[in-house]
Amino acid sequence: MSSNTSALLTDLYQLTMLQGYFDEGMEQTAVFEFYIRKKPPQRNFFIAAGLEQLLLYLEQLELSPDELEWMAGTGRFSRGFIDYLSRLRFTGDVDAMPEGTIFFPNEPIVRVTAPLPQAQLIETRLINLLHFQTLIASKAARSVLAAPGKLLIDFGLRRAHGAEAGLMAARAAYLAGFAGTSNVLAEYLYGIPAYGTMAHSFIQAHDDEADAFIQFAHAQPNNVVLLLDTYDTEAAAAKVVSIAPRLKSAGIEIKGVRLDSGDLGEHAKKVRKILDEGALPEVKIWASGTLDEYLLRDLLASGAPIDGFGVGTRLDTSADAPYLDCAYKLQEYAGRARRKRSEGKATWPGPKQVYRRSGADGGWTEDLLTLIEEDDRPEGEALLQPVMRGGKRLTPAPSFTEIRKRVTDQIARLPEPMKRLEEAPPYPVRLSAALQQLAREVDERSR
Repeated sequence: MSSNTSALLTDLYQLTMLQGYFDEGMEQTAVFEFYIRKKPPQRNFFIAAGLEQLLLYLEQLELSPDELEWMAGTGRFSRGFIDYLSRLRFTGDVDAMPEGTIFFPNEPIVRVTAPLPQAQLIETRLINLLHFQTLIASKAARSVLAAPGKLLIDFGLRRAHGAEAGLMAARAAYLAGFAGTSNVLAEYLYGIPAYGTMAHSFIQAHDDEADAFIQFAHAQPNNVVLLLDTYDTEAAAAKVVSIAPRLKSAGIEIKGVRLDSGDLGEHAKKVRKILDEGALPEVKIWASGTLDEYLLRDLLASGAPIDGFGVGTRLDTSADAPYLDCAYKLQEYAGRARRKRSEGKATWPGPKQVYRRSGADGGWTEDLLTLIEEDDRPEGEALLQPVMRGGKRLTPAPSFTEIRKRVTDQIARLPEPMKRLEEAPPYPVRLSAALQQLAREVDERSR
């Protein structure tokens, strides 16, 4: 069992609570929901991502004999509890917004209904999986909006916070509309198209820059994208023009050049002029170098003739908003609604559903947060769908094509101000009367 699939990839307090539940025989059905409390500045929406990894985790949930023996050796847990854990599997139900669904603060995107110990144990890994991919997908979508029609590639693996983060970032960015990734393992595991050019070290390892270009072209004749800014960007562009006829005679076409430093907009304009005057109008210009959605917007607004971007560090670390204020909270136990009333962190009780309403033009107008069982079914589209029953998923995982289309279709239906990078007025999310009444009843009971 790998470290990132182990049930021990959790916080200690999950296990100490389970010991308490075991001692008290507390195994009745619990309902937990995962949601985001509030949005970071200048974020107008979120994109749900990570559900597939969560379902895989739940399907495989168990503790190995070695892990159980280690737990017994810590002295923290009773022998009876260790024996109980040896039989523990996830047997619950999961309802969720499909991956690629746009959502807003305080809307649950995953609801777990399971015996209390199971629903409690999975909390840490569930948040870990859903939080990160939702964070990255939501940021990646902003680059797609800032650079419509441009080829966007995830370049962030080397500065991602660990191997799994690099893989999950590539997946999340692709779901949100990126064309591919530099991450080769992401192509192997998920089929996400991999893109790559060359590094400065390749140029530096050769005594002559033009020779380096020629050698690389022969080594990768179907993917000739040459890095220009190792020494002098415009001089390198002129060298590309000079070697193009020689390469063409060998049946090799130069596909593109990449800029990675300096004033990318000005360099792009000068390089485009050199390439066009050198009879290479078909050669594309790529740019990379600590880019984010704001720089993409500014470059394109300045008229920079850039065809594609490698977006790396600031995407894979979500540099301007590196975390989301998310939570996985108990909403019902043993048939009774539960509510947390902590200052600034209060929850709405009971198992809930989100209904999305649209106007005559198909654009969204508001969401309604309701209890799953209300006397009258509200108008609108119910966003949380059954995905797992009795610990078994109900349908195969959707394809990337389906998820990417969902993102595209949903962004098109967002109110126009919410598609901008600047902060927009909050999208209206209303609470049903029944939900508000239940909260009052739970508060009164708890007093």
